[in-house]
Amino acid sequence: MKRLLILFVLMAASISARAEVPVILVFGDSISAGYGLARVEQGWVALLQTRLKDQEYGYQVVNASVSGETTAGGLARLPRALMLHQPKIVILELGGNDGLRALPIAQMRANLARMVDLASAAGAKVLLLGMRMPPNYGPDYTEQFRLCYADLARDKKLPLVPFLLNDIALSPDLVQADGIHPNEQGQPKLLANVWPSLLPLLHR
Repeated sequence: MKRLLILFVLMAASISARAEVPVILVFGDSISAGYGLARVEQGWVALLQTRLKDQEYGYQVVNASVSGETTAGGLARLPRALMLHQPKIVILELGGNDGLRALPIAQMRANLARMVDLASAAGAKVLLLGMRMPPNYGPDYTEQFRLCYADLARDKKLPLVPFLLNDIALSPDLVQADGIHPNEQGQPKLLANVWPSLLPLLHR
């Protein structure tokens, strides 16, 4: 009976310790899900977890990214993810698939804004990762798409990475054959683009 009691105490302590580890929730699409990579460990989200550990930041990174996700799909999934993981930080990386499908930017912005509000109400800080559309979508659409992230970050007072694929998208040696998704060599570049904006949100 005494050994059983000790076991219960140890299990409770272990659960409590895990619960106290702050969570960074990466909530995105295929760019963050590691689409096309041979191993999940190659992705920028996994590299982020490694860097946090190496620099002695006590965060657990949870990757809730889904390939093909739109802002509407993300909005439908987010409440459960917030309840399940109770993150301190949410890295929001959505909108690229809305753009590729030429969906209305006003609705995309409304979906992103609602997700920011939900995360903030749950006690999380939000880092917004912006995307861009290729020029073949036309100058009006591409500019409105770009401004969507900048305007939302300004209105919600959010830290923003203006273009997650900066210094990657136009480098053939850093993207996969589809010309969209970063390859293994591009993943550290993704982290390099995110890290400066994430760093001020971190606490040891």
